[in-house]
Amino acid sequence: MKTLFDATILNGLSLKNRFIRAAVGEKTADGTVNEHILGVYRELSKGGAGALITGFTLVDETERLYPIFALYNDTFIEDHKKLTTLVHESGVNIISQLVYVGSWVIGGRHGEVLLAPSAVKHLRSNATPREASVGEIKTIQRKFAEAALRAKKAGHDGVEIHAAHWFFLSQFLTPYYNRRADHYGGSIENRARMLVETYEAIREAVGANFPVWVKINVNDGFDMGVSLEDCLYAGRELSKRGIDAIEISGDWMERPENSGPFFGNEAEALATETGVSIILTGGNRDFKNMTEILNSTGIAYFGLARPLMKEPNLINRFFENANNSLEPV
Repeated sequence: MKTLFDATILNGLSLKNRFIRAAVGEKTADGTVNEHILGVYRELSKGGAGALITGFTLVDETERLYPIFALYNDTFIEDHKKLTTLVHESGVNIISQLVYVGSWVIGGRHGEVLLAPSAVKHLRSNATPREASVGEIKTIQRKFAEAALRAKKAGHDGVEIHAAHWFFLSQFLTPYYNRRADHYGGSIENRARMLVETYEAIREAVGANFPVWVKINVNDGFDMGVSLEDCLYAGRELSKRGIDAIEISGDWMERPENSGPFFGNEAEALATETGVSIILTGGNRDFKNMTEILNSTGIAYFGLARPLMKEPNLINRFFENANNSLEPV
């Protein structure tokens, strides 16, 4: 019987258990790692999770005014070394989540040019972007690769491509946002091309032995949204190319916290279809339920965000209760 405290290895990355701290955006005025953020990660790194995924991190300087982490040039490497060193002192892995924001504006508009697959108003930010040219698409792919290499140099144990939550990469998969007529739009083979090529660029930059994960939506919660079949196709194509893990997310904002795992069926389908290590994120609260999912599906890992915001020591409490034959909650 598998347990949530099994030690596992993902492309050379040793994980002491199956719990992953899912990303939560940390605000910072200039993209740097401030003392408050270091304090947050110090507490999280002692909380028992096998790996921490950072808040989303900018890959392109054109989005520099957004108040989140950045790795768009080499000046941020030393800054991130402070973060990775701190987390490693507790024997925990840290994964840098990389993002190009696009029209899902963070922290207000500053007169910047917004890019998207098509010039379609964002349903949440209400911002109307300009359609990205093929040249701009290639530039953004290169920016992801360069940022991933910086993350590696800074001591991160891997990177996660943020292709969920209606940011730029996520929009390419979604028919509502992607109405292109070229080879990046239309069929799912074309709509998945941006994500696949971005992964390939990152893999070429960081090498075969550096973990690369991806976070994708399995549903969008609106008409003309991404479908499970779309995600299965993208998962298969990434699997062929060596993606190390796929984190599952989707339209989570309106879901009650205590309704159980949000995307369990979709995650199970991706695990079966791709054979890739699947991280189920969203709605994970109950230890017994996660144990049952682990042993009845191909899902291998469990991402927790809000529960660890409320109780950073939650995984340690799970472990102590399990060892004392108490019922973990």
